[in-house]
Amino acid sequence: MSNEQTHPLHATDKKIIDSLISKQMPEDIDLINLARLINRYDNFPGEIEIKDDINKTLKFWNITKDILFSKTKKLWSNNFRPSNTTKDLVGSGFDTSN
Repeated sequence: MSNEQTHPLHATDKKIIDSLISKQMPEDIDLINLARLINRYDNFPGEIEIKDDINKTLKFWNITKDILFSKTKKLWSNNFRPSNTTKDLVGSGFDTSN
């Protein structure tokens, strides 16, 4: 019996990661989306395909997780706000405190 699970937001997140993986020049919202997907799937049991796509995107963008998180932290601290919070950042935790 496998412990691999399918995340409830798999379908939505798959569309997002598929759109990110081919971007030559990621915009701020793209960086935010990739960072939140990393946070969502990092310790999730399963979702190998999405995890692989996250790593492919990082490699394609020539960026590490640490650099990505540094950039997104700076974006949020400079009052970055997505134009459509509900659509773009479902489950991101952007409004929670650390």
